[in-house]
Amino acid sequence: MLEPVTLGSPLAAPDLDSIEKTARQLYPPIQRTPLLAHRGAGGDESARILLKPEIHQRVGSFKLRGMYHAVASLTDSERRQGLSTVSAGNAAQALAWCGRYFGVAAYCLMPENAPRAKIEAVRALGGTPRLVSREEVFGFLRGGRWHDEPYAFVHPWIDRRVVLGHASLGLEIADDVEYLEKGGRIDVFLPVGGGGLLAGTASALRARGAPVRIVAVEPTGCPALARALEADRPVTVDCVTACDGIAVPYVTEEMFPLLRELVDDVALVEEGATRSAIRELALYDKMVVEPAGAIALAAAKARRDRSHFAVAVISGGSIDPALLAELLRGDDARARGAG
Repeated sequence: MLEPVTLGSPLAAPDLDSIEKTARQLYPPIQRTPLLAHRGAGGDESARILLKPEIHQRVGSFKLRGMYHAVASLTDSERRQGLSTVSAGNAAQALAWCGRYFGVAAYCLMPENAPRAKIEAVRALGGTPRLVSREEVFGFLRGGRWHDEPYAFVHPWIDRRVVLGHASLGLEIADDVEYLEKGGRIDVFLPVGGGGLLAGTASALRARGAPVRIVAVEPTGCPALARALEADRPVTVDCVTACDGIAVPYVTEEMFPLLRELVDDVALVEEGATRSAIRELALYDKMVVEPAGAIALAAAKARRDRSHFAVAVISGGSIDPALLAELLRGDDARARGAG
């Protein structure tokens, strides 16, 4: 299997001053999302799980934090060239929103098998999807081929401006968990694909000295970080999962040292547990969430030690309507059978 090529220097954790300065520049249009108690079946909060609903950002995912900061950091002349990124859908929606906000064109290279709901959402926001094979998407990233484009390219993972924008999420969690565990520990569950969310959020939590344990969450069908940590180097894995938002088959050379430094543990989640988490979020928490957005809750529910709080970052809500309907029908059918 191919190893990812080295495109730049390893990323370093941003310092607290840079993180706090960036966060002050984001509100608005970034929304400060609360921590909400996960109710579960029958309103049961005994699992002590708190949800961080990034589905309430303007584009339905955390991606707007990093993309907005990156685009806002460009000069007017750079933005007028047009914006570009690569995405399975959520970063593309965030970039399209930024393009509309700043009045410039936004283009996104997307896998042709991306959920139609995500592709259409990009178009609705004024962005232009460029649909290619999944292999071509990762070939574009591995080869650094954005250097051949005339647009201002924003890398969805390894751009320091993106990581700094995502770090604002970590500051919010740090502020909100101060009262929860006096002298105790809080587990923070973060879905990981390319690693930008984890790098930013965990860096902020570490910089603030929050009493947290960072748990990276991956589907069993795409365990790129787990395998890289086992090998102590980036590796490429087979990637078959419904969690399209985090279906990244390798960790980049730039990102790996930082993730290795920040992560305390990796939780691997089966597809069935993720599907159950989607149903729970819809039925009991009244949240519409995509598979990559629900996987952190699935991991938090599976943890053995429930004597302390867990925070599950609900990272995105762009679920295909047909999949959501299928999951809810299945749940209803079981309920009728039980009755």
